[in-house]
Amino acid sequence: MARPRHLSRLLTAVTFAYLCSVALGKEVNKRSLDSDVKCQESGRFYRNPNRPRDKQWSTAECAKYYLCLEGEIFEFRCSQGLMFDVNRQLCDMQQNVHNCDVTTEILIPRPALDQAACANATHLGCADGSCQPAEYFCDGSHDCPDSSDEVTVFFYVFVIKPPLKVPSWCEEHDDPNAAAPCRADGCQPPDCFCSDSGDVIPGNLAPNQTPQMITLTFDGPVNHENWELYTKHIFATENQNPNGCEIKATFFVPHSYTNYRHVQKLWNDGHEIAINSITHRGPEEWWTKNATIEEWFDEMVGQANIINRFANVRMEDFRGMRVPYLSVGWNRQFLMMQEFGFVYDASIVAPVNETPYWPYTLDYKIPHKCTGNNQLCPSRSYAGLWEMVINPLTTGEHTCATLDYCPSTLSADDIYNLLMENFKRHYLTNRAPFGIHLNSKWLKSQNYLGAFKRFLTDMLRLPDVYFVTYNQVIEWMKRPTTVHQIKKFQPWQCKPRYLEDLEVACAKPNTCKLSSRVLELDKYMITCNECPSSYPWLRNEFGFD
Repeated sequence: MARPRHLSRLLTAVTFAYLCSVALGKEVNKRSLDSDVKCQESGRFYRNPNRPRDKQWSTAECAKYYLCLEGEIFEFRCSQGLMFDVNRQLCDMQQNVHNCDVTTEILIPRPALDQAACANATHLGCADGSCQPAEYFCDGSHDCPDSSDEVTVFFYVFVIKPPLKVPSWCEEHDDPNAAAPCRADGCQPPDCFCSDSGDVIPGNLAPNQTPQMITLTFDGPVNHENWELYTKHIFATENQNPNGCEIKATFFVPHSYTNYRHVQKLWNDGHEIAINSITHRGPEEWWTKNATIEEWFDEMVGQANIINRFANVRMEDFRGMRVPYLSVGWNRQFLMMQEFGFVYDASIVAPVNETPYWPYTLDYKIPHKCTGNNQLCPSRSYAGLWEMVINPLTTGEHTCATLDYCPSTLSADDIYNLLMENFKRHYLTNRAPFGIHLNSKWLKSQNYLGAFKRFLTDMLRLPDVYFVTYNQVIEWMKRPTTVHQIKKFQPWQCKPRYLEDLEVACAKPNTCKLSSRVLELDKYMITCNECPSSYPWLRNEFGFD
């Protein structure tokens, strides 16, 4: 029996809204309206054009938005405490929404490019007919008067089957300044490394001549909840590489809930401290689609400043960063990284490949598809900037970039077997670095911790397996050294470095109770240094305000 037309329309709208809520991180309440809200049937959300002007900026009014389908209007409302950003088409925290007075999304037109009548042959046309230098297009900064040089935000219309991807022209196949495919003869270490397939061993070493590197990385705050896990279980002094040095890891440290005394001690012990943002804010898509170059700078360079100030880690030791949620931020992210002087990113997830991918520099086009969830990979060339690509783990029919995204139903034996089978995929092929990417919360499970320690013990018995930091991987790739000579490889030695008195982690740190004007509450922070006046945050890294 055929469905009544109005019921089909309602089901279509509900399906559309549900899928958009999943895709954009919204929580919505929906109901059909019999009101004077006018229909704007564009397939996009909009505000009530007749809302009272004096209430436009109220939390209640700015949280409401509408969708019109086939002449019928549906109302949505953001979750409590959130407001709707009409340009980004998502709900976000109040301090991040600045267009409550805007009724409909400002759509950016497609540029004219070489169809424009530009007098200069090195220029391309904006949508309005004006011209800009070709290198300005898709560089992450708006230069055209109509912003058409930077069309990167896209969305899916689910009511059309198959779903329609509303275009973003600044992707790798359309970017007029896109990176060229690898030219191995023009890309040699130490400054550049690439290969057509992405799986070639540096220095053209044979696999059995290549040390198998394992990179342990930890995302999240370092504090009392995981300190014993790190110091007594994973990095116990007896856990040593074949050269007699204790195993090392890379810690991607965010700001909130971090004990900076503990970060300082990890750095003292030779672990690598890297950056994971100040706010670790959501929604996940913000990092990919909305963060500006300035916001990338505030988040990542700001966190480097905070760690330097309150954990006394030297600025020159900050070499890498990982984006929250692995939500790679297109050219804007990498332009910021290049300008600040970051050495590497560790956020891009490669597709599963029978032969794993080696890290590469971004001088040329990346050697694989950009397949990670919420990832918008760079389309341009960033000479000398390394990508510590994530080779995902596989277990049965599942693929997971990090262990905490693997099925939660796995037993301890399943976890051990998962680690061992994925290790063999590296060890028995091209010996690309085997990455184990962890969140300390995952290791709170005694079963998982036991399985991981069992795997760790087995690895430490192998004479050609080394647990190293990302920076140590890069140093090896710059100077490929055979496994027979690796014990003398200087960057992997464990000679103690000279530290100033201030750089040595203290025994009795200060516990600071600090007010935050932005967060509107008191926060605690632990540091060996003096307490700041307020809780450090964006554009207030030193806590002066």
